[in-house]
Amino acid sequence: MNNEALKRKLYIVIFESDTPAGKAFDILLICCILFSVSIVILETVPGLPTYLATPFIILEYVFTGFFTFEYLTRIYCSPHPKKYIFSFFGIIDLLATLPLYLVFLVPSLRHLLIIRAFRLIRVFRVFKLFNFLMEGQMLLRALRQSSKKIAVFFFFVVILVTSIGTLMYMIEGSRPDSQFDNIPNSIYWAIVTMTTVGYGDITPVTPMGKMLSAFVMLLGYTIIAVPTGIVSVSMMKEYRRQQNVECPNCHKSGHEETAAYCKYCGTKLNEHQSHPS
Repeated sequence: MNNEALKRKLYIVIFESDTPAGKAFDILLICCILFSVSIVILETVPGLPTYLATPFIILEYVFTGFFTFEYLTRIYCSPHPKKYIFSFFGIIDLLATLPLYLVFLVPSLRHLLIIRAFRLIRVFRVFKLFNFLMEGQMLLRALRQSSKKIAVFFFFVVILVTSIGTLMYMIEGSRPDSQFDNIPNSIYWAIVTMTTVGYGDITPVTPMGKMLSAFVMLLGYTIIAVPTGIVSVSMMKEYRRQQNVECPNCHKSGHEETAAYCKYCGTKLNEHQSHPS
């Protein structure tokens, strides 16, 4: 269990994709994930030939056994097992193996195997698409920075649709056989209308109700643009902040705000940081 040479070999194969063996393992893992997710999806298709049921179940057990072995091996060969277990990939790897074991207690959990699709994020690491990961991290930081503004906006929208739904109930609710026979139904209509989804299952019939409906439709177009603008501004701020730091040696920018060394040539940045206007 404490064979350091074995741990190092397993670590290179499982955690690193720079070596041929590591890349081959990651590609195999991605293929298994794709097949596993495809099986979960196909099982829900009506009219699927019955003779495929048993092979699909067997394949699910095979894939789950492989993912379980891989997860335990990652813990075994990781230099910091706890850090891996509680990392993003560690949690996703665990959730990818649990549903089939829990299905004996709650059969409906079987379809949670679809969460294995999240493991396909590893494709960025395998094929060196790190720029996409950096862009994703920038988006997440922008969302975190604007989360309070979005929360306040969301709370305002909840109050608005509640008020509009109540008003529509007062206008339409007194009519015989009205679809707005209670406030929850009216709030549902307000949400569907304001988001411009427009199912059409509940519609006003009175002139005042139609006028209010038209107002809510127009209001919806302006409201939908607000969170997009909030996130866009945060993304622009984050992008500019990352572009400010320029390497004095290779003169390339695009570094993280807290970066100490140039990610292109390794030159120390914090002593020679320049901030172009």
